Amino acid sequence: MRGLLKKVASRSLAVAGGAKSQHQQLRRLNIHEYQGAELMGKYGINVPRGAAVSSLEQLKDTIKNVFPSENELVVKSQVLAGGRGLGTFKNGFQGGVHIVSKDKVEETAAKMLGQILVTKQTGPQGKIVSKVYLCEKLSLVNEMYFAILLDRNTAGPLIIACKKGGTSIEDLAEKYPDLIVKVPIDVFKGITDEDAAKVVDGLAPKVADRKDSIEQVKKLYNLFRECDCTLLEINPLAETSDNKLVAADAKLNFDDNAAFRQKEIFALRDPTQEDPREVAAAKADLNYIGLDGEIGCMVNGAGLAMATMDIIKLHGGTPANFLDVGGNASEGQVVEAFKILTSDEKVKAILVNIFGGIMKCDVIASGIVNAAKQVALKVPVVVRLEGTNVDQGKRILKESGMTLITAEDLDDAAEKAVKASTN
Repeated sequence: MRGLLKKVASRSLAVAGGAKSQHQQLRRLNIHEYQGAELMGKYGINVPRGAAVSSLEQLKDTIKNVFPSENELVVKSQVLAGGRGLGTFKNGFQGGVHIVSKDKVEETAAKMLGQILVTKQTGPQGKIVSKVYLCEKLSLVNEMYFAILLDRNTAGPLIIACKKGGTSIEDLAEKYPDLIVKVPIDVFKGITDEDAAKVVDGLAPKVADRKDSIEQVKKLYNLFRECDCTLLEINPLAETSDNKLVAADAKLNFDDNAAFRQKEIFALRDPTQEDPREVAAAKADLNYIGLDGEIGCMVNGAGLAMATMDIIKLHGGTPANFLDVGGNASEGQVVEAFKILTSDEKVKAILVNIFGGIMKCDVIASGIVNAAKQVALKVPVVVRLEGTNVDQGKRILKESGMTLITAEDLDDAAEKAVKASTN
């Protein structure tokens, strides 16, 4: 369940997790399931009893101390991608989520820990499982769907509820559109008892106490607001045989713009689950987004970067990335940018498109020359420079002895880059 909800339409829900796992800029922090459960527990939200382990020794101690009387446990691989249950490990083991008897937990976890899990959302490269999450097996009598997201139409939080859950929300919305209940929340007033009651009516719990259910909904909203969430999705939100409403499986995302006031939450970031190119770019203070094309782009300014990507497409090519070196990048950052671009095996050509303002052309040129000395540039490089110190920049490149393809304007640069990538 990846389920980052992008919008709510009148008859369907568009869920980012339901789309192809294209690399995209993530303006939000994604945390593991066990981390989300711990956070929800702090807000008084009912979650299954569980513990994450990173080794078999730790697993043995956890079973002994946390689950002394359990006969069965749920073993969940922890990766930041949906589709774990139907995933396949590269060692051949099937499924990233298993319900097993206690004596089989260690054997199952051993096949997951340190292994690469491939799901429909990880791409063929998969993601490494550094932890497994051991949970009590709940006796569920009903499964529902619950989510809170930020909605453009209502300019605030929107709660989504459906009395059917445990399966793809896209399929449910298409098959049973009338079951989808949407309750907008006034961001200034906060959630009211009436709002929460509407949500509970949409969930239509069968055995859980109505008053307790309303309180759980309010606590979920408080977590969403106080922790600067962009998404809180629970699928399923389940009723148990002891009449409790429990968040059986949840996903939480957090607004990167709130990192300064959510330091504890953002300390949970797991860079091993992220694109290593984007991690390296973040360390170098570069704005980078990996894509699936063959032309690497290094541009200054987000608008110019997007225009460069568009004109590459116009000429029949596909950009391999969005890379904005910013308005005042240092020579060292330019070198790092080239290292990131050349680390992508799909890149067949590099297009450097700089309009010098605060970012001077001679600095970019020096960075290109130094990058060539440090990185074995095996692909053609097309350079278009214009603006501040453009003559100095062109002279630096000319005197470097490098084999570069120069361009006079953006259209010319894109055309040459596409041609170079296909030769």
